[in-house]
Amino acid sequence: MSKISMVMFDLSGTTVYDDTGVRDCLYKAAQEHNLNTTPEEILLHMGTNKIHLYQFLIARSKGKKIAIEDFEKVKDPDTHEEAVKVFNRYSEIMINHYRKEVKEVPGAADCFRWCHDNGIKVATDTGFHRDITEAIMDGLGWVRDGLVDLSVDVEHVVGEMGRPAPFMIFYAMAQLGIQSVHEVIKIGDTPADMLEGRNAGCRGIVGVLSGPRPVEAWGKYYHTHVIPSVRELPALIESEFS
Repeated sequence: MSKISMVMFDLSGTTVYDDTGVRDCLYKAAQEHNLNTTPEEILLHMGTNKIHLYQFLIARSKGKKIAIEDFEKVKDPDTHEEAVKVFNRYSEIMINHYRKEVKEVPGAADCFRWCHDNGIKVATDTGFHRDITEAIMDGLGWVRDGLVDLSVDVEHVVGEMGRPAPFMIFYAMAQLGIQSVHEVIKIGDTPADMLEGRNAGCRGIVGVLSGPRPVEAWGKYYHTHVIPSVRELPALIESEFS
């Protein structure tokens, strides 16, 4: 089988350190707009398009229920305007958070360097929109310094169809000249990451234990491997994907 040509890395919790800061920012905005949710529920549904997450919460308050598997299948225009208002407040809180402090998960930059040394393209994707993604990249300098070949967010794909839809992976493949999903590994720490990799048909779907979500939250979704953190990915590729 062909070697790995691209790894699609999640950001928060996988390559970007997160001690529930993202969850707390999402929850704070929800509280300010009187949405009935809990920090635990927010944590479970992280990794998705954040506007769609708020649409899910608003729709539920009106008697509708949308499973995470269907986040990008169900369109609910009735909740969009209200969700955008919550999202805009969340963006303010989140950008302020990352401008104060953003740091990598230990070993992330070394993993990116190893990938490049071994002819593997490095892409990142996220449930964040452009402004927050750029705040992260500005703080860490990964794109500027050539450690990340392509940073993808939900605004890169038609209809902002984020995870668990596979289109951010497909976008990165097209931009980086990767022909087959059998040459791609997806790595992340959320149910949305696992579902995205599965929906894309990636050869490897790797879960990491470094994020704030417990393995019980995402481990029930299809994956091929579990490792402690991104630091262990090079050894996994050498042993399982060479």
